Amino acid sequence: MALTLDVSPDRRRAADVMVPADLQVSDHTAVDKALDILHSAHVDHLLVRADDGHCVGLVTRDDLSGYVSEPWYSQRARLRDLARPLEPFAHPDTPLDAVARAMREHDVRVWPVVDADGFAVGVITAEQLSG
Repeated sequence: MALTLDVSPDRRRAADVMVPADLQVSDHTAVDKALDILHSAHVDHLLVRADDGHCVGLVTRDDLSGYVSEPWYSQRARLRDLARPLEPFAHPDTPLDAVARAMREHDVRVWPVVDADGFAVGVITAEQLSG
């Protein structure tokens, strides 16, 4: 028998709706490689991490779409120059209304969720907030 928690919408936290941060790339990744990953993985965003593994932001398919027509530049440009630094990121215990507010303020549809050490543990999408 499954255990269900009675969590009212106004008490829900990021951990209640986030999905795992399975796909992360280094901030040294070239834009053309990131585009290849987005297309082959059929995803709309990539979390970007620093050399030490800490989340530094994210990039979306839309963020990188302008580089498709400039292959010479997309091979040289690195994600560290393009990643949206959406800090402060959400934590698993961040209330969903605070996440929604931050997403509206930054005009994004995806928000990283990090643990106490700054490592990505998940993401929240606008669809998850409305669900």
